[in-house]
Amino acid sequence: MKKVKIIFWIATGFIFLFEGVMPALTSQTELAKEGIAHLGYPEYFGVMLTVFKVLGVLALVIPSVPKRLKEWAYAGFVFDFIAACVSHWVIDGFGFQTVFPLIILGILMVSYVYYHRLEARKEVPVRSALA
Repeated sequence: MKKVKIIFWIATGFIFLFEGVMPALTSQTELAKEGIAHLGYPEYFGVMLTVFKVLGVLALVIPSVPKRLKEWAYAGFVFDFIAACVSHWVIDGFGFQTVFPLIILGILMVSYVYYHRLEARKEVPVRSALA
């Protein structure tokens, strides 16, 4: 159980930092605005994306958030990473910017798998010593 928790929290912590903290701190910089514009998206899209990323990571790291909401957060990040991959591929061609979202998607999938392993262990009834 301890190993499962450690792997879950490392992967989820990375997603929290990369998809929550970094966008919250850097989304209004000129570089971020230029990046959104370069991909052909309006400026408000970057703001909206940042808000949803921050809400999504909060849903993943707060234990009391309902399971269904966590599932939606995971799904939203999957859509985000796939859309980022496609956007970079269409605009810039195949390169590191195209592959990087898929690497982060892999880390997200580790978090997702280990989230479900933790949940499955919570649902297993504990047998009493007297039974």
